[in-house]
Amino acid sequence: MQSGAIRPLPHMLPSQLFNAEHEAFRDTVRKFYTQEVIPNTEKYEQQQHVDRDLWTKAGHLGLLCATMPEAYGGSGVDRLYSMILIEEQAYAMDSATGFSLHSDIVANYILNFGNEAQKQHWLPKMATGEMVTAIAMTEPGTGSDLQAIKTTAVLDGDEYIINGSKIFITNGYLCDMAIVVCKTGNSDKGSANLSLIIVEADRVGFSKGKPLHKIGMKGQDTCELFFDNVRVPKQNLLGAEGMGFMMLMKELAWERMLVAIICQAGAEAAFAHTVKYTKERQAFGKSISSFQNTRFKLAELRTEIDFCRTYLDRCMQLQLTENLGVDAAAAAKYKISEMFSKVVDECLQLHGGYGYMLEYPIARAYIDNRANRIYAGTNEIMKELISRTL
Repeated sequence: MQSGAIRPLPHMLPSQLFNAEHEAFRDTVRKFYTQEVIPNTEKYEQQQHVDRDLWTKAGHLGLLCATMPEAYGGSGVDRLYSMILIEEQAYAMDSATGFSLHSDIVANYILNFGNEAQKQHWLPKMATGEMVTAIAMTEPGTGSDLQAIKTTAVLDGDEYIINGSKIFITNGYLCDMAIVVCKTGNSDKGSANLSLIIVEADRVGFSKGKPLHKIGMKGQDTCELFFDNVRVPKQNLLGAEGMGFMMLMKELAWERMLVAIICQAGAEAAFAHTVKYTKERQAFGKSISSFQNTRFKLAELRTEIDFCRTYLDRCMQLQLTENLGVDAAAAAKYKISEMFSKVVDECLQLHGGYGYMLEYPIARAYIDNRANRIYAGTNEIMKELISRTL
């Protein structure tokens, strides 16, 4: 197990995104992962979720909901701070913490679509880590087909009655609140039937399954959620009835960028570990980095990594000015997650038999990486989104 987060190799075209304040924040994040997360990796994998107090520690350092306005407990900073948090998570080879979903997905739904009372109630508690949150979209049997959602919310006086179940929910086991995608209508246009409703975890009828057993990302809190006649006040509705699909589409582009960022940084981390290993590993009396095949393979991988980094940085520039297109975000998620899979596979091969041993970071990266081509919309869905613009 590594003692600290690895540093990526310098990019051939240096990034122009970050300033001194960004890098100071990066130092804080790096120390947090080195001191609080990395030493507990095996523990988190065994219990299948992080310790609850890790959230409050992160909140105390200002690592949660940093992009939210100061009036709601955040720091009011730009999304490059979110990018830094995700990059440092990847450099630490951590797949257990679910901070970005909480801070950059759930919080944005509340900020962008919630009323003032909802913002004042939830966002400050999310920023401190007092409340852990989840977004409950995926259902058994629906996968990427959001319009096929079966969980219902029926208005009964001043309350919604929610019935149904969700699966593969990040932060689900520890969550104190979930934004639940529900079916509230029966029109022929499925997208007009969806609504987003805030559901507190202590509501009667809301229950959680045990953490799901996954082939990778074993320390990440992922479970099923069940709703059995759960009553919530109608003021828990985000926006208006029938706006759910529109809201989901607006925020999914940023969610896909989050996946692209962690894949990019993950590839850089896997590559840095591999360069280090090939320089140290001896075969036939010399380091394996001296063999032409190794040098050429590393040159190929570095080129692909740096090409994707340039595209990602450009996407982030557009994101900061709110000019990033849905197709560009989909392309970033698709291409960079595919690149990460190729890089980690080739890097494992360069490790030889040791690459298959879990005490080596490359093995952990290999099993943790695969889900990136599935969640936030499968890569097949990404291609569909891109093709619609042609």
